[in-house]
Amino acid sequence: MMSVLVKNKHGWFLDASSLVDQWYSRCVRFKDTQKSRVKCSFKRQCFQILKSHYSVKAEAAVDGGKSEVLEETDKTSKKRKRKHSELNHGEVDLQASHDKVRSVILEGTKSLVDSARSLEHLNRATGLVKEPLPSHECRLVALCEMAKELPLVDEDEQEECVQSLVAEDGRSSHVDLFSRVTENRDDSASVVTLLGEEYVIPSHTAFLLSDFTRIQPLVHYGSRFDLIVIDPPWENKSVKRSRRYSSLPCTQLKRLPIPLLASPNCLVVTWVTNRPSHLRFVRDELYPHWGVEVVAEWFWVKVTTSGQFVFPLDSHHKKPYEVLVLGRYSSSADNSASPSETSVVPVEDQRLIVSVPSALHSQKPSLSEVLKPYIGPEAKRLELFARNLQPGWTSWGNEVLKFQHTSYFTLSPTDEPAGFHQDETPDNFTTSSCH
Repeated sequence: MMSVLVKNKHGWFLDASSLVDQWYSRCVRFKDTQKSRVKCSFKRQCFQILKSHYSVKAEAAVDGGKSEVLEETDKTSKKRKRKHSELNHGEVDLQASHDKVRSVILEGTKSLVDSARSLEHLNRATGLVKEPLPSHECRLVALCEMAKELPLVDEDEQEECVQSLVAEDGRSSHVDLFSRVTENRDDSASVVTLLGEEYVIPSHTAFLLSDFTRIQPLVHYGSRFDLIVIDPPWENKSVKRSRRYSSLPCTQLKRLPIPLLASPNCLVVTWVTNRPSHLRFVRDELYPHWGVEVVAEWFWVKVTTSGQFVFPLDSHHKKPYEVLVLGRYSSSADNSASPSETSVVPVEDQRLIVSVPSALHSQKPSLSEVLKPYIGPEAKRLELFARNLQPGWTSWGNEVLKFQHTSYFTLSPTDEPAGFHQDETPDNFTTSSCH
């Protein structure tokens, strides 16, 4: 499963859409007690970011796939610049942070986009789907709130904290999503009915639907993870106005039980908004609190299907990139490890991940391929505050199934028999026993 189209000294250009479709290349639908093969793909229009959020002039500057379009982004944004004296304190802080990495972003993106164009990847006129984005009212957060009224699982029942997604009779009605980790151990993705609605669950994945108050089943799951990716619901004004998801105060993130979930030298990766105060919090407070040492900062650069920045690079409000803070977990209790166990691959600083983003709010690209060299192929991987699932990963959050709802997929029958392919389980996914 390769999502990396280009790799060079600057970073990677990813094809996120193709990777997602690979996850669901084999899919079985469970209806009542019957199962049938279906063709399953993520809706193409979700990755059709055709226009940048700046002037029509910049849009018209696409001239046969030349890289001048990136430079046009800068020219356009400079015309819109306000005087420095008109910037508020937060904008001045953001500008100072941006100035330090601007050349890295611009040079690296140009290189990666040019290479992707040479592979004829960035062609916005290819395979356009003229359909609206799927719109599904996610009720998972409300259901998690309701689940808080249920009694907590007793400590002596914790051995039952893991359950199979589909029972032997083909039913999924037995599944307790809120207090047990659910595993799909099959080699095919599964379309199942959960909470009265249909969801597509990738192969060899595990998940827990809960908030902070019910995270204990994940701790008791018995796994220590070699990679932990965190995508916090950061507080900001636009989120409060739009109410697209519930945000969380920074200090609450310290409650995440990272020391109970991380293996020695676990790579911890946190998605951070462009708000400098959030970045300082992660580097100076959150990571030290967990015993995580910062080793690098990377940038996810978002471009259109024609290779333009999605926002002006020098905009004072929204940037076309987000920051990832990478760190290694260490604990005084792990000092007994042998030298071979403590040796880790160093992580290069200021690498770029360039891709066409999903049009669905807050859906991030998979980091599986780009992080594999730093954690190894057999690493156990965990995502916190996840809104979708990935094969070979364990995922937790109060919206963990949000983008698995069938409204985001195109499902069609196939004549292929419903028997499962007997592929090997991915090395990085093993079932756990509760402790």
